[in-house]
Amino acid sequence: MLLTDSTRFALQAITSHRMRSFLTLLGIAVGIAAVILLTSIGEGVHRFVLAEFTQFGTNVIGIAPGKVKTGGQPPTGIPTTARLLTMEDAESLKQLPHVTGSTPTVWGNSEVEGNGRLRRTTIYGVDADFIRVFSSKVRVGSYLPREGAGSARAFVVLGSKLRNELFGTANPLGARVRIGGLHFRVIGVMAPKGQFLGIDLDDTAFIPAQRALELYNREGLMEIHVMYAEGASSATVAKAVKNRLTLRHGHEDFTVTTQEDMLKTLSNILNILTMAVGALGGISLLVGAVGIVTIMTISVTERTNEIGLLVALGARRSTVLGLFLSESIMLAALGGVLGLLLGVGLAQLISLLLPTFPVHTPWSFAVGALVMSAIIGLLAGVLPARSASHLDPIEALRAE
Repeated sequence: MLLTDSTRFALQAITSHRMRSFLTLLGIAVGIAAVILLTSIGEGVHRFVLAEFTQFGTNVIGIAPGKVKTGGQPPTGIPTTARLLTMEDAESLKQLPHVTGSTPTVWGNSEVEGNGRLRRTTIYGVDADFIRVFSSKVRVGSYLPREGAGSARAFVVLGSKLRNELFGTANPLGARVRIGGLHFRVIGVMAPKGQFLGIDLDDTAFIPAQRALELYNREGLMEIHVMYAEGASSATVAKAVKNRLTLRHGHEDFTVTTQEDMLKTLSNILNILTMAVGALGGISLLVGAVGIVTIMTISVTERTNEIGLLVALGARRSTVLGLFLSESIMLAALGGVLGLLLGVGLAQLISLLLPTFPVHTPWSFAVGALVMSAIIGLLAGVLPARSASHLDPIEALRAE
């Protein structure tokens, strides 16, 4: 039998029971749409989170005090000899090969009072390298000056939102503000940076790290961030950082994390999440496959005479098998196309109604959905088609 004839035969079988065929392909369509929509949301979240982390650049290494080891945290109440990270450590790392910037980091939450207004916000203690390490810009005035350890002046740079809350449209440069129990002079305002995983980066203030240690009564830094030159190996720079700090501390009592390692781990977690979400949508595909098996089994029973006539006229068993397989594949393929349109349409609708909600549908998902629907049709139609091809022609012709 020619391909055109078998295709026409399958279409006639489908259209002769329109409602039944529609409900069958609708089951596949809903499954495909669910898979596409859920994986689009998962992929959108994946891209959103990675974009949030890479907005500061990908050539940054973080150093935190304390060595992370397998086996959990050390028992509470037992004193530790781990040395804290210091301003001198941060300065020492600036001298390493390939390192283009190193900024100490201390943060806390304090009340900021200025221009007769009071607001509680996040305070970051950093140094002059911060804007290069984290790809930030100053809109008005200047950033914290480069000063030696122990000689940091009481300067503050305001985030754009904090500036508006305290000073409105007035020029804040030169104004005095009180942060906690210390007084600072405003020397600049940062350009808007937006949010980072729900944290408003514009509702902040930046002061010298030495002053932040005094403000929060801390003896050591909370983190040091190192930026290295583009093209340099992160592993090489991380090894140099470890060697320098180990030499200074006497042993490795700190943790070095490259952004590449962090992004790789984060990407793996998000990929697993996307696949898990897609698998939940795939459950409805099983329901659609069961529907095809049911309908094709009923179709074989209803068309027993027709099958017997085909075999009596000389049709081979492989031809009968192909006819029923093509019918089930066509049902699944039509359902796949409908599900693809439905899933992509819903994803686009969500993007229009909720612009801030991350949704992204790669073409690989669309092609994969169509291939998946065809495979489901093939697998679901094998048993009924095989049953039809093995019918005895004489018994089939006698059937009512």
